[in-house]
Amino acid sequence: MKRSTALASAGMLACSALAHAQNPNPLDIRACTAIESDSQRLACYDHATGHDHLPAAQKHQDETTRIPGIFTKDNNQHTATITASPSGDSEVAKPLSLLDSRWELSPNTKLGTFNIRGYKPVYIMPVFATSNQNDQPRSPNPDNNVGTPQQLQNIEAKFQLSLKTKVWQDIFGDNGDLWVGYTQSSRWQVYNSQISRPFRETNYEPEAMLMFDTHYSLFGWDGRLAGIGLNHESNGRSNPLSRSWNRVIANVGFERGDWVVMLRPWWRIPEDRKTDDNPNISDYMGRMDMQIIREWNGQEFGLMLRHSLRGGSRSHGAGQFTWSFPIVGNLRGYAELFKGYGESMIDYNHNATYLGLGISLLDWY
Repeated sequence: MKRSTALASAGMLACSALAHAQNPNPLDIRACTAIESDSQRLACYDHATGHDHLPAAQKHQDETTRIPGIFTKDNNQHTATITASPSGDSEVAKPLSLLDSRWELSPNTKLGTFNIRGYKPVYIMPVFATSNQNDQPRSPNPDNNVGTPQQLQNIEAKFQLSLKTKVWQDIFGDNGDLWVGYTQSSRWQVYNSQISRPFRETNYEPEAMLMFDTHYSLFGWDGRLAGIGLNHESNGRSNPLSRSWNRVIANVGFERGDWVVMLRPWWRIPEDRKTDDNPNISDYMGRMDMQIIREWNGQEFGLMLRHSLRGGSRSHGAGQFTWSFPIVGNLRGYAELFKGYGESMIDYNHNATYLGLGISLLDWY
């Protein structure tokens, strides 16, 4: 009796897996592109296409090939993952956090250390345009004022690379992971042949982040992540174009369904005012931002809101809207609209509107 039941279960499982293999969810496959390790990415593709659910493959999966948090959509559009039951003879659907897909929060999504993962979006925008280019950057520090206006065009190109890796897992028992990340974004006057097509501004942002898996509810939202980190951002230029700051940044992540909200308040580490490139940067590039992400029908919408948390003449902020959408295969279109202060470090106290169009190679989630 037990044997016949087991055979029946295996048959049902095989049918389900084959059906899934014939109709893999493109969202699952797209999420696999964030994994740099060949063995882990192959395991992820097997999971997305259903090959790892065939009865003949009911084997132990060791830590080196465990797949990351890949979320799937059922008919009700709820996020879920398929995992083996404790008895090993059936599989059950369990909800999986969107934040798990990037931060490996749950025990079943942890991949270990030194695996290169996506962090912020990776994109290329051949068109990044503004009607108010900052051709004469200024700062309260007289050593950081440009005296002669630069011959800049209002249309340029922009691209961003952003990666992270975990360097220490489960620091406090089964929780607490230390990540290091690096983001680089460049604004390139590629169409400006009159001044030899220079890079107008490149920002370098290395950081270290200690992230924790959390479980609480607040106004119907699931509190899934909390963290603290050290952040350095600069443009690597000499005076008068040098700009930089160092911050301690807190991270609090919430989600509900296909929505994610990240809150990031920060404190700028003080510098000597005589050598500070941008002494009032916190009144322009802010003391906190909020990132709202919505996944819908293969598209990703993002809204960033940032403010100085001060009033009167010190009240400044910015907003950025992004849209990523499928084109063909893993190629995705990308659009960005920015309004306010601090689109880049050199523009930290410059108010402008920017519109960019291009392609995305890796999104937030």
